[in-house]
Amino acid sequence: MKKFLLTISFLIVSGFLGFAQQKPLSQLTVEELMQEPDQFVGILPSRPQWSKDSKTLFFMWNPSGEGFPSYHKVGLDGNNPQEVEDVSEGFPSNYQYNKDRSKIVFERSGDIYTMDVKTMTETKIISTVARESNPSFHSDESVITFISDNNLFSIDTKSGLIKQLTNIKITEDDEDRPNRPSTPRNGNRDQDKWISDDQQTTSEILREQRNRPRRFSAAGQRFFQQSQGEGRMSQIELDNVSGLQLSPDGKYVSFSVWVAAENPAKNTIVPNYVTSSGYTTDINARPKVGGDQSYREIGIYNIEADSFYILDTKQLPGISDLPDYVEDYPDKSFSKEPRKVSASNIVWSNDGKYTVVQFSSLDNKDLWIMRLLPSSGDLIPVDRQRDEAWIAGPGIGRGMNFLPDNKTIYYQSEKSGYSHLYTHDLSTGVVKQLTSGNYEVYDPQLSNDGKTWYFTANMKHPGIRHFYSMPLKGGKPTQITSEDGHNDVTLSPDEKYLAILYSYTNRPTELFIQPNKPGAAKKKVTESLQAGFKQYNWYQPEVITFKAQDGEMVHARVYKPENPNGAGVIFVHGAGYLQNAHYGWSSYLREYMFNNMLMAKGYTVLDIDYRGSAGYGRDWRTGIYRHMGGKDLSDNIDGAKLLVSEYGVDPGKIGMYGGSYGGFITLFAMFNHPDVITSGAALRSVTDWAHYNHGYTSNILNTPIEDPIAYKRSSPIYFAEGLQGNLLIAHGMVDTNVHFQDVVRLAQRLIELGKDNWEMALYPVENHGFTTPSSWTDEYKRIFKLFETTIGKK
Repeated sequence: MKKFLLTISFLIVSGFLGFAQQKPLSQLTVEELMQEPDQFVGILPSRPQWSKDSKTLFFMWNPSGEGFPSYHKVGLDGNNPQEVEDVSEGFPSNYQYNKDRSKIVFERSGDIYTMDVKTMTETKIISTVARESNPSFHSDESVITFISDNNLFSIDTKSGLIKQLTNIKITEDDEDRPNRPSTPRNGNRDQDKWISDDQQTTSEILREQRNRPRRFSAAGQRFFQQSQGEGRMSQIELDNVSGLQLSPDGKYVSFSVWVAAENPAKNTIVPNYVTSSGYTTDINARPKVGGDQSYREIGIYNIEADSFYILDTKQLPGISDLPDYVEDYPDKSFSKEPRKVSASNIVWSNDGKYTVVQFSSLDNKDLWIMRLLPSSGDLIPVDRQRDEAWIAGPGIGRGMNFLPDNKTIYYQSEKSGYSHLYTHDLSTGVVKQLTSGNYEVYDPQLSNDGKTWYFTANMKHPGIRHFYSMPLKGGKPTQITSEDGHNDVTLSPDEKYLAILYSYTNRPTELFIQPNKPGAAKKKVTESLQAGFKQYNWYQPEVITFKAQDGEMVHARVYKPENPNGAGVIFVHGAGYLQNAHYGWSSYLREYMFNNMLMAKGYTVLDIDYRGSAGYGRDWRTGIYRHMGGKDLSDNIDGAKLLVSEYGVDPGKIGMYGGSYGGFITLFAMFNHPDVITSGAALRSVTDWAHYNHGYTSNILNTPIEDPIAYKRSSPIYFAEGLQGNLLIAHGMVDTNVHFQDVVRLAQRLIELGKDNWEMALYPVENHGFTTPSSWTDEYKRIFKLFETTIGKK
């Protein structure tokens, strides 16, 4: 019987392998690749989370590929995942543990409850007509704080005494208060000011509100309010207050104030032509880069003194420093007033002895960690990260907190050129770098006992991510996961097991369970791939490096055909801050499969992690500062030359395609290097960075008013006269990210220049990321046709 079963198993495996080899990659079609991924590839597992007792793993999945993903559960053996409707385990959706995790506190229907975790016994401790929220255990765990009517309260669970800790009144919506926009976002400023002024003549109350003295300084100057006498609490008028928090010693309440931009940029409109009503409708979309930005201030209320103040950011070292780019504008006047900053975080040590606050400048060139003396409002420098490009990188500006000793903070910094983990002892001022090397640290967390670090890092190779442990005070990291690729780990609450979302270059993500021991075997939990995907033997692209013109080494994936046709294609990934020449499953799954198809047709395909890509440290990340279309473009052009010199590609038969930032690079390559790139497909591409959003663009190019040089040399629309080759422009007409207006303006420019050999494909129902298979299919059939009829011809 055992022999029979083994024979059957062999036949099944052999049959599957034979079936997988029945279809060569050359038979792939665009229609097949661009169908819904769940029908062809499968719905991959996601969002793993452990049960409270660490014995069950929950995750989202849909093995059938039909319908939508749902929650499943599996035991530690990893066998037989089962679909479940509820993963709450009887717990509310939001709650907070006490220190030993024996109790939780939570809000339900506006009332406050506690629950004994072991017995699951609930106790209602607050029940009023008002709505209570945000309950939290204080350092003295017999005290629970909560928010009601925008104020902080506490309840002593032993005595039942409830105390109101603040007396904040949220001011009415008043446009003329100093921290609000002076005019509506979309209005004509002169006209709206006249209407506003005229309105004051008809109402004495409105005139009174306009002339009312301000209650605090939105510019961050300290303002102490005098006590109203013993037993009475002064009323504080503030706008947009949140994050009320009682200090561990019970003496202070910290809070955040959201300060709206005084002169925000105007919103844009995206017309929607294909609607159920038959009428064109307008979609309100993001503003363009520039304009004033909103920010956060931190306030401190002294309970005993009945006074409060807003932290004075003029104390920050270098607050008035001008950026280096001003040297390019000798005839332009730049203000040396203190820059606007936003307070991103305030953290109290558990014993209340130390308080640290984190600030970032709105120009994103500075990040400060400051020690706060709550009694005076004085700020003492702890760490300043200054980057003449912009502050970013894995973990930068996030995750700052105290170690268990209550005197040492930890944070991440790119001081060494890569994002690493640092500590700063506030009692001695000693700074220690815990990790070091030419790699990035991702998502560091402390063990339950506070003695061990856990984190992910690309230590072995920029494109390989493993999970590591390390002693609290630093030392050699220990690699826990074994198989190279991408290991995305969720640690169980008891820290005995890892849930691993693992993938490789040609193997999509699956879920595994592994004991938390270096080199331990992992158990595969899911099998997600559909028959359509499994019938092909997908190519494992080689990860290579080549030398750029400035001597830097560039990482790339290369797809080498068995029967090359002499043509080459460069795929340019999108941006933000992204990596694609790695050893994990690509987030560009359609493009990965399309590259397989191109390779099978004889094209040599190159996929480059150009300057600005993630995973390679600070200098690589900021290599595009003030010149997008500079080193990022030259890296791709150097890749094209590599195709010729190393892979036998005909120098007159190189194409390029990519979406979003990849479309932008494709346009620039077609306009600035027509001798290198013969044909290009620019998908949902930025054509003029002055029309993109503020959060992304202002980091890299500053703002158009402040740094017009950066925008003019970084925007393809100014270089359109260089077009000589064959260009396909494809764009969704309801794109609220890169607006359709971008390519409309470029089209007009090409028309006026009398350019030939370009065409535009429009997709009336598509946003930035396409959602319908018919649109994907049409777009990629056009891309393939472009290459086949130009560079692919014999």
